[in-house]
Amino acid sequence: MRRPGFTLIELLVVMAIIATLLTLAVPRYFGSIEKSKEAVLRENLNQMRDALQKYYGDKGKYPDALEALAAEKYLRKVPVDPVTESSTTWVVVAPDDPKKGAVFDVRSGAPGQASDGTSYGDW
Repeated sequence: MRRPGFTLIELLVVMAIIATLLTLAVPRYFGSIEKSKEAVLRENLNQMRDALQKYYGDKGKYPDALEALAAEKYLRKVPVDPVTESSTTWVVVAPDDPKKGAVFDVRSGAPGQASDGTSYGDW
């Protein structure tokens, strides 16, 4: 009498099918993670640039540091760069006239390139 269960060949076939499906799904998964990080990075940059313009409109000068945007409630907190996973890697761009403050613009300090081929620091 034959005992119930799977043979070794049946298990190997199932494992081969699962491995084939994983080779198709895993690259798409990691690609979607990178694209979502880029989308969050763009949104964080837009939010900070908007807050900088509002700060300038209210005060007539740019803040002396990014933390001033959070301290004066233009932002809840300085956002995290999703690529570097840190809020301290932002690159601050000063205005042409130093009398106008210290933070005219902000860029990502993340090394490397985005999926469109541009550098993260160029955004």
